[in-house]
Amino acid sequence: MYERTRRRVLTASGTAALSVMGLSGCVGRSSPSGNDSASSTNNKGETSRAGGGRSGGKLTVAYVPIYPNMQHYIMQEEGYYDSLATEVTAKRFSDGPSVVKAFASDEVDIALFGVTPAMVLTDKSKQADVLAANSRNGFRAMATNAFADLYADREGDAFAAFEKQEGRKVKFGVPPDGSVPDITLRYWIERDLGLGELESVVEKVTVSPAKAPRTMGSGGVDATMIQEPFATVIENERGFGEVAWSGDVLPGHPVTVTFVQNSVPRDVAEGFVEQHSKATQFVRENPAKAAADAAAVIGSGVNADLARRAIDSRASDFLSDPREVRTQSEEMAELVEEVGNTESTVSPKRLFDFGVYDGVSER
Repeated sequence: MYERTRRRVLTASGTAALSVMGLSGCVGRSSPSGNDSASSTNNKGETSRAGGGRSGGKLTVAYVPIYPNMQHYIMQEEGYYDSLATEVTAKRFSDGPSVVKAFASDEVDIALFGVTPAMVLTDKSKQADVLAANSRNGFRAMATNAFADLYADREGDAFAAFEKQEGRKVKFGVPPDGSVPDITLRYWIERDLGLGELESVVEKVTVSPAKAPRTMGSGGVDATMIQEPFATVIENERGFGEVAWSGDVLPGHPVTVTFVQNSVPRDVAEGFVEQHSKATQFVRENPAKAAADAAAVIGSGVNADLARRAIDSRASDFLSDPREVRTQSEEMAELVEEVGNTESTVSPKRLFDFGVYDGVSER
């Protein structure tokens, strides 16, 4: 953990941060008003569940170091966190399930991660809401030329043709069931192409996004549903190509979101969403600098050149307005329930709190 020069942003990594911070970086678990369910009404007459009161305390922001969480990198590197009336500690996690565990146990206040983990926590009655969307349309189905060429000629029939030709199903490398890439792949196979249940069409191999390029290169899988910048890494290797883009499969679908504990004070939540919106505008106006900010924070082989090339991808689509992904999130929630990660379909009304964004955008 260290304090950035000119910024009040502290950084920590994984569970090691817990012993260092002693969890002192978290906002208190009850709102300053003394009412955990404090709410307010925005100018559109909708009730917001965000915490009431004001705070000068500390805020812990969790993130998974993937490209779709672009706003965090900009907020950290460009000093936007300085505008918040609180000290910010940024905690890095290797994957979504780790963030879910930390969020569920109140070790973090705000999480930038996949929309499907947010659905899981909401289904478990966690008092938190999506206050902003981070990214949408963020996956590319990348494959070996052997399958990519078949798909270019035969589209959905390519899966059966590949199995007949190779004597086995296409091996698709994606994260665990219910993850955003998994749900996107299921939507493509089952609903867009109408080929039946995913497992009857492909052989699914569990592979993390960071390991997917190497796994494909070694022949461990034939294809993957993957976000940037890893899709660009695969594309730049000979023998691989793009099969489909998730923006064509389910236009406007969410990838990552900003999930906020209801106990976070109202002014802090509003300030965070305001700076988040500024970061979204920044990436649209200054893509090269945004890419450099992402590379600086993500590290792990993501250099400035790769980050710059990846930001030009159509899978690099950033936004803040949560209303723009409302309808698509419900379709994804149905599949999250089908794989058994939730007990019911998490509705947009349960998942989102539009009041904070609406209030900030109307200023």
